[in-house]
Formats: sequence, structure tokens, C-alpha cells
Amino acid sequence: MSRSQRTREALLTAALELFAERGYDATTTSAIAERAGVSEMTLFRHFATKSALVVEDPYDPLIAAAVAARPADESPLAAAARGVADAWGAVVPPEAAAMREQLRIVASSASLRGVIAQRSHETEAAVTTALVGRGADRADAVVVAAAVIAGLTAALLEWSTTDAADPGPAITGALRALDPDAADAGATT
Repeated sequence: MSRSQRTREALLTAALELFAERGYDATTTSAIAERAGVSEMTLFRHFATKSALVVEDPYDPLIAAAVAARPADESPLAAAARGVADAWGAVVPPEAAAMREQLRIVASSASLRGVIAQRSHETEAAVTTALVGRGADRADAVVVAAAVIAGLTAALLEWSTTDAADPGPAITGALRALDPDAADAGATT
């Protein structure tokens, strides 16, 4: 692991510890940097905002690629739901544990709920683009993407309140609620 990666990990660890101890809104970036043993300037070189320590979302490209890779004969809803299920099937347990803690922090902070709404909108845009790239009507793609990502977000926030190690069943349940035939988790057909 490079020095930059170690610094980034130290900042994330310090942030999550302090958010758990003090709450997101009561934790300063100065305190996070101090706990991580770096300057506040270094923190901002790695994370543009305090919220980026919690709501960084590396999954949009994975979700969009999984939606785009679905068979051409699937409806936009089936492609979006199955693509999301496929992408989330690749999340490994250590990532899931960190994600749960981040989601718990988000759920407890009014200021972060707005940030998560913006991130969800960005994910919707990525799914919309993937669906349009598959030939879907843009208006239909926008509606399908919004529905599927709203379901995903609700499922993840609900999952974060449980002790379940794997978000997969919660995600699959939400996607099945949207379209019972479209949410076969891990389906690749």
C-alpha cells in the first residue's frame, strides 16, 4: 500500500471513529486530521469536503456497466433492476461493514441526507445513460432509473439498521417490490 493510500485509510478510519463518538455534525475536519496524524490541508487533498469522508460512492461506474451489460431483450426496468443486483453482488463483506457504518452516520445527520440525495441523483443519471445506451426511450429511462435507485437507497438505509452482514437480500427484496420478475439477484441472463 502506498503512502497516499495509507494516509487515505487513516483519514477514513479517524473520521468514522470520531463520527461514531461525537456525531457527524459535531466532528471537525481539524479533529479528524489530528486523529489521523496529518494536517487539515492533507485531509482536503484526499477529500474535497467533510461529507466526502462518508458518502464517497465508487459504485456508479460498476452499476452503469452492469446495467449496460444486461441482455438487449430485457425491458429497461428488468435491465436496471438486474444490473443493480449484479453490481451489488460484487460487494465483499469488508466493504459491506464499512458501508453499513457510513450509512448509519448518514441516516443520523440531516446535513448528510441532502448529500446522499445528490449522490443518488448522480447514480440515477449513470443508470439513465446506460439505459439510453441500450436503446431505451430517455423519458422511460429517467423514470426507471429514479425508481430503481430510490428502491436501492431505501433498502440500503434499512439494511444499515440491522445486523445482517450482507446487503444483498435487502437489495433484492427492494428490487422485487418494483418488479417481481426483474430482481433475480446475481442473475446474468
